[in-house]
Amino acid sequence: QVQLVESGGGSVQAGGSLRLSCAASGGTINRNTLGWFRQAPGKERDFVAGITWSDETSYADSVKGRFTISRDNAKNAVYLQMNSLKPEDTAVYYCATKAGRVLVAVRNSYAYWGQGTQVTVSS
Repeated sequence: QVQLVESGGGSVQAGGSLRLSCAASGGTINRNTLGWFRQAPGKERDFVAGITWSDETSYADSVKGRFTISRDNAKNAVYLQMNSLKPEDTAVYYCATKAGRVLVAVRNSYAYWGQGTQVTVSS
């Protein structure tokens, strides 16, 4: 069973940057689709970005041009580079993975999840 562990969260001022990492163990994710989701207090867990095994990417409109998702199959890991952060980006960020090459933004399509990492952006 795949286990995912996120890291890299923290507190930054608006305009700053953070890089989130997600390391997988217990199985290879090289042929999987990987996604980042986020959940702010009192809100739904929403799709942020996703990447297929062939490096096709997709982003939520709210982060396009500011966030970049990437993967390193040799390290069994996925990353989220977040630039020009805004207070509305404050949330717990989760990585997730699903089998197959179809990139979807639907939370329930992802089978395995990490425990989440907190990102706080102050104004």
